[in-house]
Amino acid sequence: MLDGLFAALQYVLPQHLLTALVWRIARIRHVATKNFLITHFVSLYDVDIDDVNLSVPDDFETFNDFFIRELSSHARPIDEDGNSIISPVDGTVSIADEIRGDSIIQAKGMDYSLSELLATDLDQAEAYVDGAFATIYLAPYNYHRVHAPWDGELVAARYVPGDLFSVNAATFERVTGLFRRNERLIMHFETDRGPAVLIFVGALNVGSITTPWTGELRPKKHGVVDVPDLSGHSSTVRKGDLLGWFNMGSTVILLLPPGSSEWDHDLKPGETLRMGEAIGEFPVTAK
Repeated sequence: MLDGLFAALQYVLPQHLLTALVWRIARIRHVATKNFLITHFVSLYDVDIDDVNLSVPDDFETFNDFFIRELSSHARPIDEDGNSIISPVDGTVSIADEIRGDSIIQAKGMDYSLSELLATDLDQAEAYVDGAFATIYLAPYNYHRVHAPWDGELVAARYVPGDLFSVNAATFERVTGLFRRNERLIMHFETDRGPAVLIFVGALNVGSITTPWTGELRPKKHGVVDVPDLSGHSSTVRKGDLLGWFNMGSTVILLLPPGSSEWDHDLKPGETLRMGEAIGEFPVTAK
């Protein structure tokens, strides 16, 4: 009952106002305040800080700096198989499956449109009809940096404004079309095996999304933002390279064309992932 009330309440909450407030709180530099926020967050969510490079909380200037923390270089080894697709994040599998025509499964009895998810990129959407997708949820306690799941070239990036519904299980299972409704940053890649997409999905209290190519993108209510110039940072990425981060937590969606990839058999809902581990592969015969 409480989960249903939480999901219903989000339809009337001032989502953008609340998210802007959290953005400000997360950037408070007053030492006692930010230390209080960090230590209580670590305790509340049982955050694993063993792999963090810096001292917690003293070496972080703000709560947000802690939230987007880097890990030590050996903490997340990258699968070295040349055909593997790696998890771009630490998180939990919401669902990984085939795209049925233009339809993507959100939860049992609920789906949404591939073309609506990609918004203005309707010509690119055709490439993923009957393809494959994976939806990975980042909980508050997770490491929140997002890394390249494949080798490739970033060829386009577009920010699509939208709602800011929470993406936790209570909302995921109740709000129809959640991911095509929420704000998102859509990153298009060209790989040796064809096109591929990684999508940062915003959510309630996700103050912004940051990438080396776009800088910080704060939530908007209107107007798709095309990033016409990607030259400010190398557009060639290798598996494990940093793509960006959520300033607070959310979800990542991967899209791949039909016949270009296969998910691992154990990539099931509820499976816990660590960035860098193999979650699928490009078949040797794929072009």
